[in-house]
Amino acid sequence: MEKQPRNPYTEEFKKRTVKYILEQSKSMPEIAGELDISAGVLHSWKQKYRSEIQAEMQAEVQASPDKVRQLEQQLRNMETEKQNQERENADLREELEILKKALHIFGKERN
Repeated sequence: MEKQPRNPYTEEFKKRTVKYILEQSKSMPEIAGELDISAGVLHSWKQKYRSEIQAEMQAEVQASPDKVRQLEQQLRNMETEKQNQERENADLREELEILKKALHIFGKERN
């Protein structure tokens, strides 16, 4: 009987899978069934890559204050832009009302 060739999973796939395992609240057999990979293989990947993935996840958490500051700045810029547009819209509405009144006044027939 001939052995079937193993499915060659890339290192990136293995690492993403371990990250997925760490992020989920599902059991290992549930995830194994979901991914159609044996639980034993997933356990070995988890054992191999766990510390590396956890370090990456911790680095993401530490980088998040910078991301928060960046997003806050973007929000302030968007709010300023919105205020400017609202002011411009108010000015345009006022000009339109003035033009309507002028048209009404000058459009009347003179006796």
